Amino acid sequence: MRMIFGMVLLIGIALAGGAVFLAKDQIAQYQIANAQAQEALAKVVPTKTVWVAEKPLVYGQPLTREDVRAVDWPENAIPEGAFHAETELFPEGSEEHRVVLRPIETHEAILAVKVTEPGEDSGLTSRLERGMRAFTIKVDVSSGVSGFLRPGDRVDVYWTGNINIPGQNSNGDVTKLIEAGVRLIAVDQNADARVGEASIARTVTVAVSPAQVAALAQAQSTGALSLSLVGVNDDTVAGAIEVDQRSLLGLVAQEQQAEVQKERVCTIRTRRGAEVVEIPIPCTN
Repeated sequence: MRMIFGMVLLIGIALAGGAVFLAKDQIAQYQIANAQAQEALAKVVPTKTVWVAEKPLVYGQPLTREDVRAVDWPENAIPEGAFHAETELFPEGSEEHRVVLRPIETHEAILAVKVTEPGEDSGLTSRLERGMRAFTIKVDVSSGVSGFLRPGDRVDVYWTGNINIPGQNSNGDVTKLIEAGVRLIAVDQNADARVGEASIARTVTVAVSPAQVAALAQAQSTGALSLSLVGVNDDTVAGAIEVDQRSLLGLVAQEQQAEVQKERVCTIRTRRGAEVVEIPIPCTN
């Protein structure tokens, strides 16, 4: 009987020890899992609701509720002008739609600069910033960069004409840079930057200040305007550029050299004994 009791006691002790070991193992696993969860939670970035495009949107397209959806966006990376509430994008009680001003790709955030106000037209007036005016320039295949211009591009404007100044000799036609880096907002009647094939434009419309409008109007009425396309990533500022026919052909240096003449010296010879002496005198002709 005592033997049986001892065996039962030993078995109980073994079972208790196993239970303690299993409990310790479970507690250790729980602590590891809890630490991993806390570490992952610490890496979570705070987010905020931002409305993005559900599908590609093109210029002139009315913006509807089916075109957008709400997503969680990291707060430290939200672009300026994003919409956070549906009522901001689609005001309550208004049936007027916003219109897309610039191409928007799928999952791209809807920004205020890329859509109009509700009910606002998507024409050129919505593309003009405060204080800017639209001015149209006539172009052809040579002056319009062979049809490679698109709305949103930047161009330098050159004027070619003849300068007539009273009392001064004309140097022929002159080509001068009159405006640098002006932005195109339309090509012909098209203000969409996403144009399929290149076409020869007859007019381009630029966004310029009122003073620039006056300068361009004067230049267009007195000579010919040519456009030079500026690269997308080009942040250089063009300086004063002016070329005339004489400087182009290298005639200026030759004329200046011809004008520099050696000073004329007049002398007379007289004999002093056995020596002949030259004496300078004023030149009479």
